Amino acid sequence: MSASTIKLKSDPAVLQVFENYPNTVKQKMHFLRTLVIETAEEMENVASLEETLKWGEPSYVTKHGSTLRMDWKSKTPDQYAMYFQCSSRLVETFQSVFGSTFQYEGKRAIVFDLDQEIPIDALRSCIKATLQYHKVKDLFTLGM
Repeated sequence: MSASTIKLKSDPAVLQVFENYPNTVKQKMHFLRTLVIETAEEMENVASLEETLKWGEPSYVTKHGSTLRMDWKSKTPDQYAMYFQCSSRLVETFQSVFGSTFQYEGKRAIVFDLDQEIPIDALRSCIKATLQYHKVKDLFTLGM
């Protein structure tokens, strides 16, 4: 599989947020960031990826995608999460396709425990569906 060259537009404030995470979660948040960027690079229909802050959280936006956010919150120090637009079909589709592979928070998030091993292939599928959501939203399982 040949990777495309995407244009990554990154707000420097995002990297500051990553650097300010506690040491217990910093590497895990960087891993999620890398996974999103690498997944976008593998997608033929993603020409650019914007890394920005929305609600103070690292967020990823593409031309035909739904916003994907990620964060760690001090009120749940043993967890971190990827957030999706709750008005989309994303999380309900992830639940339908992957069942108990992930821990979900309503229609808005996939939640990870700090000591959990991430199911990378399944998460990549979720990221791909999110980054191209407006092209796949009418497909039964979002093309997953």
